[in-house]
Amino acid sequence: MAQGTLYIVSAPSGAGKSSLIQALLKTQPLYDTQVSVSHTTRAPRPGEVHGEHYFFVNHDEFRAMIGRDAFLEHAEVFGNYYGTSRETIEQVLATGVNVFLDIDWQGAQQIRKKMPDSRSIFILPPSKDELDRRLRGRGQDSEEVIAKRMEQAVAEMSHYAEYDYLIVNDDFDAALSDLKTILRAERLRMSRQKQRHDALITKLLAD
Repeated sequence: MAQGTLYIVSAPSGAGKSSLIQALLKTQPLYDTQVSVSHTTRAPRPGEVHGEHYFFVNHDEFRAMIGRDAFLEHAEVFGNYYGTSRETIEQVLATGVNVFLDIDWQGAQQIRKKMPDSRSIFILPPSKDELDRRLRGRGQDSEEVIAKRMEQAVAEMSHYAEYDYLIVNDDFDAALSDLKTILRAERLRMSRQKQRHDALITKLLAD
């Protein structure tokens, strides 16, 4: 069985990253592609399910996992820890399932060092004006927060060239098509096709 691919996806807030991933999952069979589930020390919110939205652990458990080098990447955000388990990712990939990991550029750098076979995708908005419009369209942030998000967006976007693929999300359907094209191209990569069709190739080349 061919190994699944880990896809690292990064984008500034408002570029449409989460919407694109969710739309992709609706068109891809669940046995073929899924989203990474992170570990966290924060308390579950109403409706969140352990193992589906997050793996909820306490601070002692999380620190023990750090000590065992169990995370591909981890970070502290507002007093709570978040991390991506190496074992969890590797178990899913071993079944031939692709995993999408929604993460910032710093986490992406950590993961690329530990999993060089991963593929990375950066998503850009078509303009700063459009990014600002999308952030305001959410109707949930103050002017101060929007200004901060725009500042963070520029910092995030400055790392776009570190990624394998670049998608500009101007038209959502076109961007989704681009994302699907990346998956199809990676599926046809020689190393994966050799694994997938090993028996056929052996027969074709037999004397």
